[in-house]
Amino acid sequence: MHLEGSCHCGAVRFSLEAHSPVPFLHCHCSICRKTAGGGGYAINLGGDAATLKVKGAKHLGCYHALMRDTENPGKRAIRSKAERRFCLKCGSALWLFDPRWPELVHPHASAIDTPLPKPPEVVEAALVYAANWVDVPKGEGHVHEQHWPQESLAQWHQRHQLDGL
Repeated sequence: MHLEGSCHCGAVRFSLEAHSPVPFLHCHCSICRKTAGGGGYAINLGGDAATLKVKGAKHLGCYHALMRDTENPGKRAIRSKAERRFCLKCGSALWLFDPRWPELVHPHASAIDTPLPKPPEVVEAALVYAANWVDVPKGEGHVHEQHWPQESLAQWHQRHQLDGL
């Protein structure tokens, strides 16, 4: 599926082809929550990095999150290899790219202007890190994971017969 996206102020616009365009997961980890999570979480889609086209690249910032070991607070933090891209003018979170998986780019659903399909279920992931003020949806259509689901983004799309939209 072809996706068009932008930041809030319009300084950065981008497009890409997404093989996994359904927003299936709410990530409650502290990094997503603090860098992009208006609802206390962020939603990333799966796209083909080779198709990413950017207008306004001079307005892009890049953040490499610090990975802290919460079980060993005295241990030194490690800088993530993942590149979190955002607009330098308005601060909008745009996408994540990780050089360990160079074929993928993960745009934030919140930055996509193209209408996205509604997911048949939502995985509430990394709940162990969720802020106490977040009202985590419960009930039918919501799968709760304390850490990360066993199923990948692509596998979830295949199971729900949503791949190739």
